[in-house]
Amino acid sequence: MDARRGQEAPTDLLTEVRPAARHRVPARPRRCAPTGVARRPALLLSALLAGGVAAAVLGVHPPVASAGDSSVLEVQEALLTGDEGLELKPQASVTVAEAQARLQEVAASRAARAEAEAAAREAARPKFVLPVDGARLTSGYGSRWGTFHYGIDLAAPMRTPEYAAGDGVVLRAGAASGFGLAVYILHGNGDVTVYGHMDEILVEPGQYVDAGETIALLGNRGQSTGPHLHFEVHEGGEDGERINPLTWLRQRGVSV
Repeated sequence: MDARRGQEAPTDLLTEVRPAARHRVPARPRRCAPTGVARRPALLLSALLAGGVAAAVLGVHPPVASAGDSSVLEVQEALLTGDEGLELKPQASVTVAEAQARLQEVAASRAARAEAEAAAREAARPKFVLPVDGARLTSGYGSRWGTFHYGIDLAAPMRTPEYAAGDGVVLRAGAASGFGLAVYILHGNGDVTVYGHMDEILVEPGQYVDAGETIALLGNRGQSTGPHLHFEVHEGGEDGERINPLTWLRQRGVSV
């Protein structure tokens, strides 16, 4: 047995026990936002929107940025501010008074244009017309068969349209002795034109008609020997002198 058993072992035989050096974890480097984030917020916004749409389709919830995730927060801040490379201009506007003035200007312009167009149409339309287009004169104004014929007869096929010879107001429209059916129209100068023997009347008393407007369909009613229009002119009113319709029409630029 070793006489030195139980004695303290020499220091050279002991392995020097030193505390193990602590392993230092290197600090996590801070990630910076990608270069040009603030300069291209539209591209980043498009990328984030595209990612959000894809996540919604796949049913995946994107991670929520935490306070410690500096890169995501910086990108979001860049998208919200976008203060680098973006020029902000004041909103353009006008006053209410200016807007109202512009409205009045446009309304006045449109009214003037509509008035000019109406005047052009009025100037272009005929003021007097032949009561029946393509008619044949079969009897004139004057003595006939021992009596006096106070109008002219214009023959045409049954139910040919008959027109107002000039602008006026319908005085009478309906049954008339000798005419079967008749229409009386008062014109602006006081003259009255008479239309007889029609098959059907298309106007009524009090109605305003323009020259050339259809008032009836030609017929053979009353004392008639065939389809025709009997046309008279009463000068100065319904009870005025019955004058030659050919002369009256000719003075207004209408020939038969």
